[in-house]
Amino acid sequence: MDSNYTINNEIAIDIPPILRVYKNGHVENLMSEEIVPPSFDPTTKVESKDVVISKEHNISARLFIPKTTYPPTQKLPIFIYFHGGGFCIETPFSPNYHNYLNSVTSLANVIGVSVNYRRAPEHPVPTAHEDSWIALKWVASHVNGNGSDEWLNQYADFEKVFLGGDSAGANISHYLGLRVGKENLYGVNLEGVVYIHPYFWGVDAIGSESDRAEFVEKIHNLWRFTCPTTSGSDDPLINPAKDPNLGSLGCKRVLICVAEKDILRDRGLYYKELLEKNGWGGVVEVVETEDEDHIFHIFKPSCDNALALLSQIVSFIKRD
Repeated sequence: MDSNYTINNEIAIDIPPILRVYKNGHVENLMSEEIVPPSFDPTTKVESKDVVISKEHNISARLFIPKTTYPPTQKLPIFIYFHGGGFCIETPFSPNYHNYLNSVTSLANVIGVSVNYRRAPEHPVPTAHEDSWIALKWVASHVNGNGSDEWLNQYADFEKVFLGGDSAGANISHYLGLRVGKENLYGVNLEGVVYIHPYFWGVDAIGSESDRAEFVEKIHNLWRFTCPTTSGSDDPLINPAKDPNLGSLGCKRVLICVAEKDILRDRGLYYKELLEKNGWGGVVEVVETEDEDHIFHIFKPSCDNALALLSQIVSFIKRD
């Protein structure tokens, strides 16, 4: 056998059931390469469409709007969502994320904006974060009703904007929350942020991480792979404990969702401690799902625990 073939097919980082990275830099998506078009979903009565945010940077989004009562009789909150996938796989157009946004949009009665940011390794971190900031500014450009999208111009309530994401997407939401706190967005009130199984990390093990040494090493390596210029796992982009600006998170409420069997669980719980220690003046809630692992709700969306988690997220968004 050709030795080059062997080298190219050697696995560098294996994180089932999510992704696999080969030594030649190829990333294999173990979740799903399938994509679905925007549509009207008869089950949730939600309509979706795709929009271009930046042709130059190849940033787009899938927008979702409930059609139970259309046009809406009142302005709708905005839920801007960032998918997970370790910064290198998945899109808003995969069946998992498309269906998830249909569900949240319907139950929370919001306009959903699911952002398609560029991914590593072709576009290393922090490209995903910068793209997502551009997307957030694009949403904000509709504040006065003269942006490029009619749904946002006519039906969006910019006093009730929420960010959310799972795994790497929760990491992006955290970054954006800090940036809103620092830079502000004219006319936009960031009401809350939802972190689902957030991808935070650090050089020193916390909680039960030291019991899972092999997996810990994989996460260190994945971070270095997606962000080659990083200083390591204590980079403030991946370790909020090292960010001196943490107390300036630009929202009033935070919901942190963790799963009992997830190796990232302790990082999510620690994030609550960090916010409270750093003088952030908002309210933090934590939801823990027993007997479940990382992003279980994406793999098993109709299981009882996933439906319970969905309900908790929806009630967080709908609370006045």
